[in-house]
Amino acid sequence: MIELATVPALPGVYLFKDKKGRILYVGKAKILRNRLRSYFHGDLDPRKSKMVELVKDFSYIVTSNEFEALVLEANLIKQYKPPFNVLLRDDKSYPYLKITIAEQWPRIEVVRKPKKDGNLYFGPYVPAQSMWEALSFIRKNFPIRTCKYNLSKSIRPCVQYQMKRCPAPCAKLISREKYMKGIEEVILFLKGQKKQLLSMLYEKMQKLSDDLKFEEAAMVRDQIKRLEKIFTEQRVVLQTFENIDVIATYTENSKISVNILFVRNGLLVGSKDYIVKKAFYETKEELTISIIEAVYSKEALIPPPIIVLQSIPDNIDEIKQWLKDKRNDIVELRKPTTNEEKSLLNMALNNATIHLKSKSSSHETILNELKERLNLRDTPSRIGAFDVSTLFGTHSVGSFVYWEDGAFNKNLYRHLKIKETPGIDDYSSMREIVFRVITKFDTQEGVPKPELILIDGGRGHLNTALKVVKELKAEMNVFAIAKEPDRLVFSDGRKISLDDKRPSSLLLRKIRDEAHRVAISYHKKLRKKASFESVLEKIAGVGKKRRLTLLKHFGSIARIKSATEDEIATLPGFNLKLAKKVIDELNKSS
Repeated sequence: MIELATVPALPGVYLFKDKKGRILYVGKAKILRNRLRSYFHGDLDPRKSKMVELVKDFSYIVTSNEFEALVLEANLIKQYKPPFNVLLRDDKSYPYLKITIAEQWPRIEVVRKPKKDGNLYFGPYVPAQSMWEALSFIRKNFPIRTCKYNLSKSIRPCVQYQMKRCPAPCAKLISREKYMKGIEEVILFLKGQKKQLLSMLYEKMQKLSDDLKFEEAAMVRDQIKRLEKIFTEQRVVLQTFENIDVIATYTENSKISVNILFVRNGLLVGSKDYIVKKAFYETKEELTISIIEAVYSKEALIPPPIIVLQSIPDNIDEIKQWLKDKRNDIVELRKPTTNEEKSLLNMALNNATIHLKSKSSSHETILNELKERLNLRDTPSRIGAFDVSTLFGTHSVGSFVYWEDGAFNKNLYRHLKIKETPGIDDYSSMREIVFRVITKFDTQEGVPKPELILIDGGRGHLNTALKVVKELKAEMNVFAIAKEPDRLVFSDGRKISLDDKRPSSLLLRKIRDEAHRVAISYHKKLRKKASFESVLEKIAGVGKKRRLTLLKHFGSIARIKSATEDEIATLPGFNLKLAKKVIDELNKSS
């Protein structure tokens, strides 16, 4: 271990490691030497003692200032995912609606990562269902395009035009000025500015009526009625058109529950819950800052104020600067100042409390039941599952899924091509994927192995996996789940039914089914890709680059076959002659 006396009195980042060199915790410090001494000298509280007991070594990186230390700390936490840092275990970024106003003919689409590209983003929508409902309403009530076609050349309108859901700018059937008025209406709808939007639509309806276009006026009237209905259903939580995030935390028995409310233009558009375990922090203010780092380290639209439960010390300039750089504007961290904001914070705190209590009771009950049924020494909190998929020995693949603390951690999923086993040999394939995944856990820093392993298969598959576990000297409990009927298979041949609908049975089947789903999906993806490329490879003049262009744009042979020559000709690298050749050759092969 590095001697504390040699550590410089400079700002930087430190990394605590266990006996195997895995990173347990990443922290930042204004003065590295003083910060590190506080861990190894003097009285420690129980939480700090528990972590320090596991620390067998540490390293550090000196930075020029505290702000650089914060940025580096955030990047290292994302890279290593240390178990004692605040980790919001969610593989997905939040969904947003994007209006591409940087394009000549803007469209609307769903994205996960907002960018500073001159386009408009709305969200986040958590859960995503509200976003899909909004998108469906827009498609039915506002005629704007949703396709990604290149509109530099005029092409024939698609079925969306026939359904009166798109004004067909692709065929130049609408002026840009009129089209942009429709875009303006969508923007007002997403911003929740109902008075201005309804006023515009009433004026539009009246003008159509004055021009004796009664059918079109009736359509706008119906649109107004639908809008009035949806506006009355929206939950207005702020009377001002303000964007804020509200973050509340509730702690109990070393577990932390986090609830975030997303308010956009005065409307509550979403809420997100997280459960954090093991996290190390010294004060509640430090915990709040760590959570803010974890939340906004993703690509996210950061609102001007972030409302929090604890006061943020005025001297925390680094976190404010970090948020400012990400938002490209000043971000205020503060406690609530109005009754509306206090009400929102109380709502978030109540949600965090309820979420922790409900999750803790249900998961602990199920896992304790699982421990008793499987005669395990300890209650498992991390479960892994393997499956193999093949079809006549081609494109054989394996999958591994990872479940912990009541949810799947998709960051630790594995899709594996079978490399060493030709043909149909499930046992050898199972041996290969179990060996590759468990070996990876031994070398991967900061990622704990599963305590319980499930194998999709019978006793033969189970014995194969057990041999690998014994060979690698991995301390894991391994069982198999056989089908028809669903039953858990023990190493000594004993079986217990999983068709009894007990919570622990449902959990085991859920994890097994997820491993099966991942394996089948990966297998289908490889087969689809091979099928797609093999057909196109036979067409003279369509090389790898052009095949990739077709694949990205259409996604399937069926969609290419149904496309028009004009649609294919508008793609980069294609013309009408080559487009006709592609369609003719594909029709011959069918």
